[in-house]
Amino acid sequence: MSLQSADSASLIILGHITGTHGLQGWVKVHSDTQPRANITHYRRLFLQQQQAWQAWQVTAGRQQGKYILLKLAGCSNCNQAEALVGAQLAIASADLPTTTEPGQFYWADLIGLAVINTQGESLGVVDYLLETGVHDVLVLTGEQERLIPFVWEKIIKRVDLSTQQIQVDWGADF
Repeated sequence: MSLQSADSASLIILGHITGTHGLQGWVKVHSDTQPRANITHYRRLFLQQQQAWQAWQVTAGRQQGKYILLKLAGCSNCNQAEALVGAQLAIASADLPTTTEPGQFYWADLIGLAVINTQGESLGVVDYLLETGVHDVLVLTGEQERLIPFVWEKIIKRVDLSTQQIQVDWGADF
């Protein structure tokens, strides 16, 4: 099933196919999920090839050593698997489990949000996030690039997805 270009905006990229494994059509995957093996829990993935997204059913998945392996329906031999190498892997945002804990958000939900401080001053827009080991960091673009640690309640006061805004306790001079 191919998606229209408007539908592709609701997709979240989770990784890409890096190679093949064996003769039965298994593919090796680089996963951006945390932990990496979480990508094996999805039963439907979208693959992007030649600018088009197509839905594929995942029939099996496992971590084998440092690799993530997936078996896709309709991919039954190494030649078919080889044709998929390099394809981006994504899921529909509606397929993500809902977050229930305060302060937990998917990175994809935060990208593009406007950031203001508690004084109402605009600090920029979330361009991307960094994983630092201690705290994730919002990277803002605007008048200047800013790095703001994503520390719920202490720095991040409010995330309002309906108004596309994050409020932070952060001075405009930082």
